[in-house]
Amino acid sequence: MTAARATVTLLRPPPLAAAPSAPTSEELLGRSARGDERAFAALYDQLVGSIFGTALRVLRSRAIAEEVTQEVMLEIWRKAAHYDPARAKVSTWALTIAHRRAIDRVRSEQSARDREDRADLLDLRRPYDDVAEAALSTEEHDLVRGALSALTELQRESILLAYFQGLTCQEVADRLGVALGTIKTRLRDGMIRLRDTLGVTR
Repeated sequence: MTAARATVTLLRPPPLAAAPSAPTSEELLGRSARGDERAFAALYDQLVGSIFGTALRVLRSRAIAEEVTQEVMLEIWRKAAHYDPARAKVSTWALTIAHRRAIDRVRSEQSARDREDRADLLDLRRPYDDVAEAALSTEEHDLVRGALSALTELQRESILLAYFQGLTCQEVADRLGVALGTIKTRLRDGMIRLRDTLGVTR
């Protein structure tokens, strides 16, 4: 019986060695800070999904979120040596960078749209400043009212909002629920017609 147990024991395979645990984000970032590109590739795989999700929630555009994600990963690579584990986990640190980058992109995009709207409105106003001034300064209110009444309703409302209330083209479009391109066209056509009716020459 003892010999049989010994035979069974000898035939039993040795216990499997415990699989090495995957390196943590902190370990991978530390190795990345020392220039280990393979460690950074592994860190990239760990973080990219959550970073993209954070950017997408803020930006609502997959294309822009993908751009921001790449910018964030590049920033993580560059700033790996500056990471302080005492302040936050790597995942928290990375998502903070992602959120900040996404917010910056939103502000940048909005500023660009605002500049474009202001430029478009100035471009529309510049040739017709004399028309607006004539309409504002003339004492012949009946003539002005008559000139405005000769316009279409959309032209008249657009001009009153843009030139007499100071709204941008985008604000006029939003107020009237009309496409921005349509508002720009109606403003231009309306000012030409108003100029002709008032007898204002360029």
